[in-house]
Amino acid sequence: MRYLMTTKPTDAAPNENLYMEMGKFIEELTAAGVLLATGGLEPGGVRVTSFGEEITVMDGPFAEAKEAVAGFALVEVRSKEEAIELTRRFRKIVGDGESVIQQVFGP
Repeated sequence: MRYLMTTKPTDAAPNENLYMEMGKFIEELTAAGVLLATGGLEPGGVRVTSFGEEITVMDGPFAEAKEAVAGFALVEVRSKEEAIELTRRFRKIVGDGESVIQQVFGP
């Protein structure tokens, strides 16, 4: 089962220990074959919306930037519970904030 784990931005400044702990965590998941992809996302981006025949393209940043996704990890695990446990470990490393876990369907 594949899960996309996303995290929202926070105002907390990262410290050197965070980078070391996150590096160890990423190495562990990569070695176990669990981590498929990971990365951070730009805060603004481009929003593309459609309504009927009209397509609108708008450059960010957007007013609701705190609701945006700041980073992601795509993992392949045996169960939803395993994805939750990985996310718990991630949150312990990065501290206060919010992450969302969604199962990925398809090939």
